[in-house]
Amino acid sequence: MPKGPAKPTPPTGGKEGMRLNKYIAHAGIASRRKADVLIEAGKVTVNGQVVREMGYRVQPDDKVAFEGKVVKPERFVYVLLNKPKDFITTTKDERGRKTVMRLVEKATKERIYPVGRLDRHTTGLLLFTNDGDLAQKLTHPSFEIEKVYAVTLDKPLQTHHFDQIKRGVALEEGKVPVDDLAYTNSNDPREVGVALHVGWNRVVRRMFEALGYEVKKLDRTIYAGLTKKDLPRGRWRHLQNREVTILKHLLQ
Repeated sequence: MPKGPAKPTPPTGGKEGMRLNKYIAHAGIASRRKADVLIEAGKVTVNGQVVREMGYRVQPDDKVAFEGKVVKPERFVYVLLNKPKDFITTTKDERGRKTVMRLVEKATKERIYPVGRLDRHTTGLLLFTNDGDLAQKLTHPSFEIEKVYAVTLDKPLQTHHFDQIKRGVALEEGKVPVDDLAYTNSNDPREVGVALHVGWNRVVRRMFEALGYEVKKLDRTIYAGLTKKDLPRGRWRHLQNREVTILKHLLQ
């Protein structure tokens, strides 16, 4: 009798190998936490069979698929961009506006995504990667990643407002915990530097707006220890191995 189609090898899982959620994250599909959701929803198969076990470990010969498409771990890529104005931080825009993806389209063949956001009028450092685990940690409040901004206001920052910012300006999420604040130009008290670790939406602009100031220019100069040194506006570069190592050590 002719044999029918071969049945898929049932997933066995083992103590060795890579956890399935990590495998999905390394394939650039989603962060490890999001991968758990996808696995639970039955969108991931191993050797043709749906696996919903969070702790399942992928073996070297296993064939993993997401929504029917076979996936494999990608080479991790880390790209740092000095974002110019008038680009929005999203992978695509239905209204046809310029996105930051246009600026890094030649950086790598792997699919990379921006970590966090900078609003359209904010310039400065923006990291892209396909490392879902690292991206998740960089944006999670518990890791308290420091960001430093150069701010130009519409009028001089008054001393009593300077002191109020240091104590914490109240926004709807709570008081903004500022790590450091300083005047950066002795000849122009409109220019200040702000260091903070919270990632609330438009937090720097809203903090000054709450005190009656308009932010005319906002530039992120430091992100998670990374700086704009030798990186002109609108240009990108790959992180060096030592920078990636430092980042991962910072997020342990």
